[in-house]
Amino acid sequence: MEILDNIKFIREKKGYSHEAMGMSLGISQTAYTNMENNKTKLTLDRLYKIADILEVKIEDLLKIEPKTFKQNIYNNQTVTAISQQQVENLYQECKEAYEKLIKSKDDQIALLRAIVEKKNETED
Repeated sequence: MEILDNIKFIREKKGYSHEAMGMSLGISQTAYTNMENNKTKLTLDRLYKIADILEVKIEDLLKIEPKTFKQNIYNNQTVTAISQQQVENLYQECKEAYEKLIKSKDDQIALLRAIVEKKNETED
């Protein structure tokens, strides 16, 4: 529930309504309300979209801080804190790899276009 409470707090602080959040996520106001009230599950994908909409870091929604992380280890909550951090690390790694693949694809397309244009010029 803490994550949902954080989302609600930040959403209200920024002045977003349930309807606005639902529209931004591509779901109904009722679906968003049910998610925020823990009646339906919050998916990881939606969590990242909510962070984007609210213009906050995912850590702000999860409340992951180095100090909190150390406290969780000493309070036997290591598994939860580590898994949340691992999710964030995996997301960052995947995002960087995806961006590199997209850039590589764009570079290849530009190169192929240049080759085709040059070939067309020599044929004319």
